[in-house]
Amino acid sequence: MTSRKLGLALAFALAAGSALADPSPAKKALIDRIVALQQRAMVDGLAGSILQRPLPQLAQGVRAALQQVPADKREATAKALDAEMKKFVDENQTYLKDKISKALPGTASALLDERFNEDELKQILAWAESPLSQKFGMANAELQNAVAQKVMTEAGPTLEGRLKTLQANLAKQLGIQPPPAPASKPASK
Repeated sequence: MTSRKLGLALAFALAAGSALADPSPAKKALIDRIVALQQRAMVDGLAGSILQRPLPQLAQGVRAALQQVPADKREATAKALDAEMKKFVDENQTYLKDKISKALPGTASALLDERFNEDELKQILAWAESPLSQKFGMANAELQNAVAQKVMTEAGPTLEGRLKTLQANLAKQLGIQPPPAPASKPASK
């Protein structure tokens, strides 16, 4: 290798090494503040998301299998199965929150250090700590709830009908009789 190529290789290696070096103390302090601001919400949200992810598919299978339970025992069995799924979430939430709490600081710090410079971190922190950001966060949660309520008011009956069709199709594929349709309730005003 020529001395020029060796010099270029050394320069690239040094540049790569400096890119992987620890952030400056000022940048690290900014990163630590951002991670601390997000930690609680992220830990709770991520734990809930991870635990809830497999449950819909599991519940779907449970509903199909529940049709094979004698009619007089279905309601009690369904309640017991619901309690079992809730117990799973409750028992694993603390465990998962602990794992996320331990993984988050190092993972988030590395990502923030890699993707943002010190000035950008200051801007992120200024926004995150501002009263306007907090007000927007609360308004955003209310907005999501309002949209969800409006959508479910409009789409709920259609989705309920489609769910019944899905249940009937699943029961048909399983070779069992679909459950009888519940008596319709009088419209309330």
